Amino acid sequence: MTITEQQVQSALKELIDPNTKKDFVSTKSVKGIKVDEGKVSVDIVLGYPAQSQIASIRAMVEDKLKSVGAASATVNVGFKVVSHSVQKGVKLVPGIKNIIAVASGKGGVGKSTTAVNLALALAAEGATVAMLDADIYGPSQPMMLGITGRPESADGKTLEPMLGHGIQAMSIGFMIDPDTPMVWRGPMVTQALEQLLNDTNWKDVDYLVVDMPPGTGDVQLTLAQRVPVTGAVIVTTPQDIALIDARKGLKMFEKVGIPIMGVVENMSLHICSKCGHEERIFGEGGGERMCKDYNVEFLGALPLDIQIREETDAGKPTVAAAPESRIADIYRQIARRVAVKIGESAVDHTSKFPNIVIQNT
Repeated sequence: MTITEQQVQSALKELIDPNTKKDFVSTKSVKGIKVDEGKVSVDIVLGYPAQSQIASIRAMVEDKLKSVGAASATVNVGFKVVSHSVQKGVKLVPGIKNIIAVASGKGGVGKSTTAVNLALALAAEGATVAMLDADIYGPSQPMMLGITGRPESADGKTLEPMLGHGIQAMSIGFMIDPDTPMVWRGPMVTQALEQLLNDTNWKDVDYLVVDMPPGTGDVQLTLAQRVPVTGAVIVTTPQDIALIDARKGLKMFEKVGIPIMGVVENMSLHICSKCGHEERIFGEGGGERMCKDYNVEFLGALPLDIQIREETDAGKPTVAAAPESRIADIYRQIARRVAVKIGESAVDHTSKFPNIVIQNT
């Protein structure tokens, strides 16, 4: 029995990508099918970074093709990250394909820790990632990424991003003494944020993760109106007082037309390091209830764990310090889900438009 291209196509329609929960044909991941005397070769190009998933997806597709009659199956699995649409009237930043804002309504919910581990998890999956610390008053990313020193400027106008654990980074914290408070009014803060974003030589970044300050003030408004944000991730803890503010943050992004990629619940469970007793100190299920109320995705829950705090304080967040740990695995699952959701949003074609130049001839 010889297998046909049509049979290969039908077989791939039945295969569900475990990350997108959709078949490979409807997601347009199948880029090339070749059939030669029963030997089948297929290219699968995923729309999200998936370094850890390539082997299992390849094996899954090979098994499926052999089960429908392929004498042999050669499956090439790769991924390609493209630019996706942002708010109307906001231009993309050169060197950056997609911007993810990580926000919370209030401080102290572990937003910066989530942001840095999300960035490191995306990089671990094979993406080129950068981190912008938008918290001008309380920059924490230099410490969390273990980066010291000042950024260089080759031309005296733009800054070279700093590097930590393989990701590019920029923060006002690189420019000031750690003990110096930023006694600035709102307009200075928003101008500083725009300069950090636009005057940095970002290098072919697939995802720029923006660690937002808490609240819904000047910086958030500037980000919503002038920064091309592909999507936002809301971080909360389960208790009602944090959820009240998380809901405000979510509504703000909705109002300005920035899609919500989902909600991460931090400190959802405490496991005693002495006896293993599990206790939900801050309540239970708050993040999931919020997601149901606003019809957004619950991306995952993280425990209240001393390991996360110690590793981040030491400048080596969990995804970098303990990549095989259960906590790092949760961060990677969250990162893949965010990348998949971005991959499913509309593609931005503005970079393809020609520039019209009027000149006298």
